[in-house]
Amino acid sequence: MPTQAILVVDDEVQIVAVVRDYLAQAGYSVLTARDGQTALTLARREQPDLMVLDLMLPGGVDGLDVCRQIRRDSVLGALPIIMHTSRVEETDRLIGLELGADDYITKPFSPREVVARVKAVLRRVKQDMGHTGLLRVGELRIDVPRRHVTLGAQVMALTPTEFDILLVLARYPGRPFTRAQLMERVYDTAYTGYDRAIDSHITNLRSKLEADERYPRYVVTVYGIGYKLEEPR
Repeated sequence: MPTQAILVVDDEVQIVAVVRDYLAQAGYSVLTARDGQTALTLARREQPDLMVLDLMLPGGVDGLDVCRQIRRDSVLGALPIIMHTSRVEETDRLIGLELGADDYITKPFSPREVVARVKAVLRRVKQDMGHTGLLRVGELRIDVPRRHVTLGAQVMALTPTEFDILLVLARYPGRPFTRAQLMERVYDTAYTGYDRAIDSHITNLRSKLEADERYPRYVVTVYGIGYKLEEPR
């Protein structure tokens, strides 16, 4: 199996060096960048398997800009992103998640935690590769082993976390899931994010799947409980 490549983006030299060394010891190939523009250039050229991205970057292109551009890129749109920052406000976390980050770590962090999060996110991306099957809900088609989603004739460009949430819901159409249940099934047990992270990903899913987000036909809110995937009539 080819070595998986991780792109570590941070303007603090010591953090980059430590995280790089720990990831290398875990068997990953590591690329590094210290500003947003370099990160985008490397990502497009090298197409890494995952990006560890600092929110606060110099040079006019910060972590949110990088995340936003990655998600809009036709080739890199599904690249897993773990965002980290020394800013602890919940708003910052939610903005990152709303833009499509798959996980979020707050500084100071242990480099072992970074490695654990990287393994967990990559495991989520690959966990269905050994399974076969196509899930159908209305015009929605989910090719599980290929992690490929279409709605009618349109291909859906979902982030890894959006795909994982949709897959949980699609395996049990009509069954409501609480936010806690979705977090338990989608995230590694070490994840310590907020329930509102699920709301952010659901909002993003609806923006891609629903013709009118105000009146969703697929990803439906079950008031007092959480969310379910409904088959439109």
